[in-house]
Amino acid sequence: MGKKKLSRFRELERLERVFQPPLEEVFRRDYDLKGKWSKDIFGNDQALILELGCGKGEYTVGLARNNPHQNYMGLDIKGARIWTGAKAAQNESLTNVAFLRTRIDFINSFFGKDEVSEIWITFPDPQEKRRRLKKRLSGAHFLNIYRAFLKDGGRIHLKTDNLQLFRDTLELALHNNLEVEHSSTDVYREGWNDERVSIQTYYEKRFLGEGIKINYLCFMLPAGKEIREVSYGSA
Repeated sequence: MGKKKLSRFRELERLERVFQPPLEEVFRRDYDLKGKWSKDIFGNDQALILELGCGKGEYTVGLARNNPHQNYMGLDIKGARIWTGAKAAQNESLTNVAFLRTRIDFINSFFGKDEVSEIWITFPDPQEKRRRLKKRLSGAHFLNIYRAFLKDGGRIHLKTDNLQLFRDTLELALHNNLEVEHSSTDVYREGWNDERVSIQTYYEKRFLGEGIKINYLCFMLPAGKEIREVSYGSA
């Protein structure tokens, strides 16, 4: 491991509102802050909004910067990536943003019923092989996991450069009769303006520079409805 990465790991342990619980604290058991994030960490009762697979945390920080009256948390397993967002949040004295280093598989150990208002999934791995559908963060498997802590009718936001992932997720939402609030296969040329959707990370700017269109989907997830995967046949 390089010196720069080691230095970031050490600094990450000292940064405020960065949580890196060891496996034994979350494997098949609830984390101490489950159901208490807004009250104990942010000191308020504002909505808690998650970004899953947040990478460097640029989107999480951008959301928090634009919406100071809501709480934001970025989740990722890569500590060296999280460092970028956590460092930016601390330098800007943003008190409504936090980061959690963990595997998404363990997410139910961290959040209680109705604790989360919205979920953002920005530029995730599209997991294009059918046998890997279960690993899609916008797929039926994970949507059913989110139902345990997302408020009834809470929004799922997907922003991606991958048109097939966008189409598959839209098809999944329609297949399950989920309310689709907005969908676009070219969000920046549509003439629709939303500052949350307009946040651009380093990689998104690169995609745009290469002429790649950005897709966006927002739909509601009811708490009491099991989400069923679309049947695509054999892989």
